[in-house]
Amino acid sequence: MNHKELVSRLMASVERQMPAKRWKHTLGVVSCSKSLAASFGADAEKAEIAAILHDVAKFWPVERQREAILHEGAEVALGALDYDKDLWHAHAGAYAAKREYGIEDTEILDAIRYHTSGRAGMTLLEKVVCLADYIEPGRDFPGVEDIRRLAEKSLEKALLAAFDGTIVSLLRKRKRIYPLTVYTRNDLLETIIAREAEE
Repeated sequence: MNHKELVSRLMASVERQMPAKRWKHTLGVVSCSKSLAASFGADAEKAEIAAILHDVAKFWPVERQREAILHEGAEVALGALDYDKDLWHAHAGAYAAKREYGIEDTEILDAIRYHTSGRAGMTLLEKVVCLADYIEPGRDFPGVEDIRRLAEKSLEKALLAAFDGTIVSLLRKRKRIYPLTVYTRNDLLETIIAREAEE
């Protein structure tokens, strides 16, 4: 099956699994992922596949998400079970991508798995999909235009601003913060500082 045929099959299946509003979001993430991949040199085909599948498990019942995470058994996924259920769909989505759609590419699976939390040492593809999810054209929240402007020049600076915003929002709501998100934010900051020191 060539890439075009795979994309067509995935899109038809994923669209059936979510409300129209979320499908519109998914299409926005696909478009934004392809654009960011072109700008920063990531694999556009992998970015497209990961973007199509990033929310595939978003509307699964939480027990189905939990079962997928337990079945996968990855330590990072199991750790997410102790935190907000909004995190679960990313890990369940990576499971679905592999088990139900036959995606074997680790880069694609990890881009799906970490699109919500990020992780220290994110790959270029992971950064692209994570940021696209945050700034796709349908997103409308205070500061998103600033992040979009940052994304024109630096994935890391845009992602740092995005994670800073997420952390501030969680603090205001008095919610627990998933440690991986904090590690991601700190790693991005260190990357930016090191890069600026070299310039």
